[in-house]
Amino acid sequence: MKHLFVELNDLPDEILLNILKKLDNVEVLNSLIGINKRFNRIVHDPIFTSYLSLMKYSSNNSVHYALPDSILDQCCLQILPSIHHKINWLDLELTSIERILLATNYSNLNRLGLYNIDIDKAISIFTDEFCLIAKFKNQISSLLINFDGTVNQTATKDTHTLIFTQILTKFTNLKSLNFDQSSVSFRRLSFSLSPPTIISSTLLELYVSTRNFNDCLYLLDGHFPQLHTLDIGIYHITTTNLTIHDKDKLPNLRCFSLHCDIDVDDYDKLIIPLLHRMLNLEKLDLLLRVYREKGLIDMNELKMNIINYMSQLNKFILNIFSHNTLPIQNSSPLNENNDNIIKYLYNNQIISCIDYFPEKQYNQCLIYSYPYTLEFYNNISNKFPGGLFKYVREVSLYDEYPFAHEFFIRIQKSFPLMKKLTIINEKAQINKQCIQSNYDNQYLSIIEYLHLTTLILNKVHDDYIELFLDHTKMCLSNNLFLYVTYRSLERVTHHFQREATQINCTKLRCLSINGISSIPDHVKNYFPNTKMYSLK
Repeated sequence: MKHLFVELNDLPDEILLNILKKLDNVEVLNSLIGINKRFNRIVHDPIFTSYLSLMKYSSNNSVHYALPDSILDQCCLQILPSIHHKINWLDLELTSIERILLATNYSNLNRLGLYNIDIDKAISIFTDEFCLIAKFKNQISSLLINFDGTVNQTATKDTHTLIFTQILTKFTNLKSLNFDQSSVSFRRLSFSLSPPTIISSTLLELYVSTRNFNDCLYLLDGHFPQLHTLDIGIYHITTTNLTIHDKDKLPNLRCFSLHCDIDVDDYDKLIIPLLHRMLNLEKLDLLLRVYREKGLIDMNELKMNIINYMSQLNKFILNIFSHNTLPIQNSSPLNENNDNIIKYLYNNQIISCIDYFPEKQYNQCLIYSYPYTLEFYNNISNKFPGGLFKYVREVSLYDEYPFAHEFFIRIQKSFPLMKKLTIINEKAQINKQCIQSNYDNQYLSIIEYLHLTTLILNKVHDDYIELFLDHTKMCLSNNLFLYVTYRSLERVTHHFQREATQINCTKLRCLSINGISSIPDHVKNYFPNTKMYSLK
């Protein structure tokens, strides 16, 4: 280690800074503070001292843990007292909050992130006048609260709303609040039953999750007159029991993000009128599912009902999936000119994919901005235009027309880090037998889904099960969980005797077989390394 410090000490300041900036600030301070005068000078730079995240992260950054005691001891006894006046921002997890905040005086602390907080701790933190956090209530301007995933039996549906209200009441200089943007229904805010009186003349940015559309209207009902950014996830948007509050314009709102994963009940009567109140909006982010009898939402619809009303708009991020079950002649016009429309809007590509499925008399349109930043892409048909979707981890495929071998190559190239794949297609692959007999599969490229961990093939033709299990066509990971029906699996593997499918079958980590109450021994022998589950 001493030899390493000597080598680092030989580097010019500029190169040394570039190296250290790639490391975590706590790691830099813990390793180099007190080594010599030069290292002390460098690590006391605001680059390394203004923001500290004093916790560990899980592999997917969704769970937060305390630092090891040895590191935490050095932070509290040596590091934090020496740089306390330079710290502007702290991220802390539940178990070490008190110890860190008592370690020194944080006179310039103005941003605070609290992670993995249980509901009881949150109540004591934000409702107790004498709690440790209270002494920062006049200096904190940015606050983030992240609750843990446990279900507290003593908490009511209004507990999170109470904590939210207390924060806005006590923190008198709060400009930005990120309040647990959870997808869990019981942790979402609700102001429907007994709406509190919340007024904050300082709040500029608000990031929240609510239970229904009425809660969104409440937040925009004059309680935060200076609000310029609202990022909101709504569990359910429906006209049921809806109370329209203030319909005044929202001239100060500049950025608005609205996400809802469940079908919007009445897009034209709820979403569109709300957006029309935002006269000076500069950034708009919409993620919506919409069932719309009067027609699908396409590019023309967006221009007519949204874009034409927002003269200041310069960034539009969207992912809108609209669908209906009306006959095609009663829906919006679907023709070849509408397939895979690619246009440019505010320097982004806008891609529109429209499908009509005649057997189900079902229409759908997905319109989205590209580059695509979501972790899922659902309802992909043969009309999928391709592209690179490096953030997507979950994909679902559906069509009433067969998926060819080349289609799965396109999926592989478009979603290189895909982990979960669901396929629904009961149509046999065209000319499959002819291809096999004439070419013996030699011209087909082997498809590699090396990151795939979950594959759901419960509602597919046997051809697709064969495609994934035949090692001459598909290369799978050694960590795959496969969901499949027993009869289909039996046919594809030739009663669990086929050599071409056995290589991929030995790679399966888990196998869920639908349609059988118990698993015979000869089936278990065909999957020697696999945990197996049966479901009648």
